[in-house]
Amino acid sequence: MAARAGRYIEAALRAHGHTPVLVDPMELRLPLLDRMYKEHPKGQAPAPLEQLATLYREVDGFVIVSAEYNNGIPPALKNLLDHFLEEYFWRPSAIVCYSAGQFGGVRAAMQLRMVLAELGMPSIPSLLPIPRIAQVLDAAGSPQAAWLDKSADRFLQELAWYARALQHERTAGTPY
Repeated sequence: MAARAGRYIEAALRAHGHTPVLVDPMELRLPLLDRMYKEHPKGQAPAPLEQLATLYREVDGFVIVSAEYNNGIPPALKNLLDHFLEEYFWRPSAIVCYSAGQFGGVRAAMQLRMVLAELGMPSIPSLLPIPRIAQVLDAAGSPQAAWLDKSADRFLQELAWYARALQHERTAGTPY
């Protein structure tokens, strides 16, 4: 189901004029965290970490797509997030969460908010929960419910506002 949600939000971001890059922890197959990116000698981190660090430094915001796994964050996503720190600083995040049930993964989103804030990329106030994902999005990520595009539009406008505001402030300098 992650692919459905990922394809949907990727298309929605493009429709809003953004250039999204999908980072899938299951495709990357990063090792379990034993050393963060910053703990590798400069230029000696594994290639996937170097590529992600370069990408993360260039973006103005993050959209995190998360299932709900045992009422929390999926382990592969948490592992991916924990490999980095400074690369996230002063950039907003937005949470797209989903589940097979009616709550759309919001229990995971609440935990994710705390993690993202600690990593230096606080989440925007709105969430984009997708309940009953198998019915709401088809296999290609096309919406099957009229409400989703309207919710996503507002959600992405909010993210863009925060991204512009924090980008402006980053160019003026950060507190430390």
